[in-house]
Amino acid sequence: MFKTIKSDLPASIVVFFVALPLCLGIALASGAPLFSGLIAGIVGGIVVGSLSGSKIGVSGPAAGLAAIVLTAIGTLGGYENFLLAVVLGGIIQLIFGVLKAGIIGYYFPSSVIKGMLTGIGIIIILKQIPHFFGYDPDPEGDFAFLQVDGENTFSEIINTVNHITPGSAVIGIIGLAILLLWDKVLSKKAKIFQLIQGPLVAVVVGIIFYVLTKSHDTLSISQSHLVNVPIPEDADSFFGQFSLPNFSVITNPQIWIVGFTIALVASLETLLCVEATDKLDPHKNVTPTNRELLAQGTGNIISGMIGGLPITQVIVRSSANIQSGGRSKASAIIHGFFLLISVILIPRLLNMIPLSVLAAVLFIVGFKLAKPSLFKKMYNLGWKQSIPFFVTVIGIVFTDLLIGIGLGLGVGIVVILIKSFQNSHFLHKEGEDVDDGKIKMTLAEEVTFFNKGAILKELDKLPNDTYLELDVRKTKYLDNDIIEILEDFAIKAKERNINIKLFSERGIVENPESFIEFFKLEKSTK
Repeated sequence: MFKTIKSDLPASIVVFFVALPLCLGIALASGAPLFSGLIAGIVGGIVVGSLSGSKIGVSGPAAGLAAIVLTAIGTLGGYENFLLAVVLGGIIQLIFGVLKAGIIGYYFPSSVIKGMLTGIGIIIILKQIPHFFGYDPDPEGDFAFLQVDGENTFSEIINTVNHITPGSAVIGIIGLAILLLWDKVLSKKAKIFQLIQGPLVAVVVGIIFYVLTKSHDTLSISQSHLVNVPIPEDADSFFGQFSLPNFSVITNPQIWIVGFTIALVASLETLLCVEATDKLDPHKNVTPTNRELLAQGTGNIISGMIGGLPITQVIVRSSANIQSGGRSKASAIIHGFFLLISVILIPRLLNMIPLSVLAAVLFIVGFKLAKPSLFKKMYNLGWKQSIPFFVTVIGIVFTDLLIGIGLGLGVGIVVILIKSFQNSHFLHKEGEDVDDGKIKMTLAEEVTFFNKGAILKELDKLPNDTYLELDVRKTKYLDNDIIEILEDFAIKAKERNINIKLFSERGIVENPESFIEFFKLEKSTK
């Protein structure tokens, strides 16, 4: 894990700056104590990061659960009662993991996962525009279309025009310029600019700007436009921010209903994020989903026991980790320690960071998730891929994460059912080891994303230093999801010294450079 510390340490700093306002904002949007969001971020980084099998996933409080938390605290009669539901939700997640429910994550089509990533990228950009210009009535971490401040995503942006804070806007623009300069120019010039990340420089410049302009009439930034970490006066007041669950209400059926709801929604969000981060991972590692549920369950039990919000793996922090060069779980763990140490030692320094600078950091994260070229690429893949993709994106932007994914998945299933009228689908694997040490896998006539989990599992189980013969001569329809799995596996196969021989109607190909290009060409010649 520490072999990649040169990559993981800078990445962990970026994740820390992304996570800090989100932890506080999600707690505020949830109607919970501010410190509860930081507890969830610390536990998500240190505990879940240590137990998880994901190399690049980062866990913490989830925006998708904010509405559930806000309602549940009122329904259950207090925050301590709600904490018991979080603990029970963690226990139920452990049961899900033991029952191997993690396989559900494999049954979300690639077009929906890409739509989820793109939709979240767009939401990040839209939600950060007001913060960038110093208009902060809606808390960081509120990603729903209908906001907790009574506005919606677009009305909030319109209102920003009349509420621009000059100081926040100026340092936001300066911060964004630093980030772009670092990303496009300086990081390619010398290794020092790769080690010291642009977001760290932008934040330091932001703090200096705040200090220097304190007495300036126009450019000064008020406390409401800065990070707002609770500042304990002494050790007693610090530990007083932790809360214990109220076990006396364990017989209340509502506690169990909320606990099960938390377990179900948190598990679903985690599995979706695992699929998405694995797709973003340049090294194409496959995260064990059942182990992830066990890690998340453990994290939620601990978070609930000490006063924290529910935890899931979250795509904003995970994608920031990947984009910053994180290579192992060390980056997630170190970011958790940064959160812990900073809220103990330097809360006053943290409270000098302008929210507009952190908005600039999130702009970059959002843009890299929602690159314009991806829309054209998905459109060119045809209606079977593009319709679920666009429905998911639109659904996420105009509702929330889970509803948007549900709409995309529903459309994706309809597309598959339409295709299934023409052909049946199944997977047939010839897994016998023959005398020459080769392993044969024959794909069926019809292979759809329903087969993704089985194929992914079989490819992941292949031993290193082997020879895979992949036969697609009988295959009439090969879903784009399966082609992408093969594309990802080809990259991983080089690292594992697995040679691939592809048998198709056009002949035999040794170690194809690109399965996507190969099958595109094969389709055009039929």
